[in-house]
Amino acid sequence: MEKEDTKLEVFSFGNNPGDRFYCLVDRKVCPDGLDVEKMKLIDPRNFDQMLRELGCLAMLTELEVNELAKRNELEMKDLHTELFELCKKEGIIG
Repeated sequence: MEKEDTKLEVFSFGNNPGDRFYCLVDRKVCPDGLDVEKMKLIDPRNFDQMLRELGCLAMLTELEVNELAKRNELEMKDLHTELFELCKKEGIIG
């Protein structure tokens, strides 16, 4: 998978840093991006499975992204590239 096959989406379900999410999405599965309104209706017991079916490769909260940045595991300047490379390094994507 190439970076161009992915898209970074940022959305919030509230106003706190823990309510803001960064999702790396497979554009082949979900070319138009995640449907946040549809995501709000997902049964919490099936949330992870539905995210995978919608093409979400990885989802991090703002708190997690900030922690990774503090540990120099990613840089905020180009978060799409950084998250893509982190997912490759961790074996999430090939």
